[in-house]
Amino acid sequence: MNFPILPTGRTAWLAALAAPVAIVVAATAPGAWVIVPAAAVSLMLLVMLDGTLAGRLVSWRIIHPADCEVGEPVKLGALAEFAGRASGSAPKIVLQVDTRLADTGCAQMQLAYSTDDDSWHGEIEPVPTRRGTASIDQMWLRWSGPLGLGARQITHVLDQEIRIWPDLSPIRSPELQNYLRDAQFGLIARRIRGEGTQFEALSEYHPGMDRRRIDWKASARHTKLFARENESERNNQIVFAFDCGHAMCEPVAGLPRIDRAVTAALTASYVALKGGDRAALFGFARRPKMMTPFVGDTRAFYQLQSAAAGLDYHAEEPNFTLALASLTAALQRRSLIILFTDFTDSTGAEMMIESVGRLVEKHLVLFVTIEDAELADMADIEPGSVDDLAVAVTADTLARQRAIVLQRLRQMGVDIIEAPWDQIGYRLIDSYLDIKRSGAIG
Repeated sequence: MNFPILPTGRTAWLAALAAPVAIVVAATAPGAWVIVPAAAVSLMLLVMLDGTLAGRLVSWRIIHPADCEVGEPVKLGALAEFAGRASGSAPKIVLQVDTRLADTGCAQMQLAYSTDDDSWHGEIEPVPTRRGTASIDQMWLRWSGPLGLGARQITHVLDQEIRIWPDLSPIRSPELQNYLRDAQFGLIARRIRGEGTQFEALSEYHPGMDRRRIDWKASARHTKLFARENESERNNQIVFAFDCGHAMCEPVAGLPRIDRAVTAALTASYVALKGGDRAALFGFARRPKMMTPFVGDTRAFYQLQSAAAGLDYHAEEPNFTLALASLTAALQRRSLIILFTDFTDSTGAEMMIESVGRLVEKHLVLFVTIEDAELADMADIEPGSVDDLAVAVTADTLARQRAIVLQRLRQMGVDIIEAPWDQIGYRLIDSYLDIKRSGAIG
């Protein structure tokens, strides 16, 4: 395969520097004008010779995994082999990629020579910033000769994709795995006595037991104290509801809020499935977008993972009234609804409060929002100018409105989790286990 020979940037600089010399020659020695075109021809011959010494491309390949997780580096590599190539600058590859992989839509890598297999290798590690399918659309490969004056280049249309999944690193963490192995909702599903609300058996009362567990009727029949042993509730329904509107698409620590919420929800759902409960996902924006069936086995956890990967980003205001009414109609029994959302204006917050109030009448609601550290920093900044003062006052007003909304939700009986993004997952697990132990869902 033949590739055209192109002048490089170095050639352009030489031509630009030679232009003033040519003008000086033409002005001072008109009879020597023939030197100028001769020099230009010589430069072009050098470009052609250098491009020929650049060698012939034998093969090339773009290497990448089929799947990766949002927020985690993904290895994107390239391999190229050349025949008859003299030593020169390293070949360079430019890829046109989806903005999920690179904000600019462009990924570049410089290849380095490997003596092991007599080929050139390159690798970069972009960090995906959104879930979905990221395409790699086109590739440009350029390699130059030893003088750096002539280069060859190929352009090739690619049809390659990388599926970007939610971040599951908290589930794989040793801390959570050890917890699941040792905790009451461990890897082996077993009956838990002494907690919960479902009656299991009677046992003789011993000092130190909770006196509220004494069964007075049984104790009267046997003329000795007996205590009730309850089994921890199982098969509860838990719905993780996601606001996919524009506020949840705003980034926090480099990733959209909804991606932080999805990671926390999948971590908590994994713990819930280990505990014998059933989990489902619900997503909405201007209208309901997705409702999964309930999953009751960790072997089907991938269904929740796949559904969470499909939660899209919507630059629109969420319709809480329609979404939560649709969710209520879809549920046949009392459930724990964990709502991930955020709010920026008082009008939208008022509609949200009304909708959550109707939801609380039939279900147990846990409201999860990511703490806005940036807003707190702006409110606490020491004003050095009128503009700084205006920003601080506005931020403080928004923070106060936010606190009022959360307080109104608490007064309605809604549990609130407001924490930094890296803590909401563990806070959510703790709240879920507390609710489960209290038997408040059933």
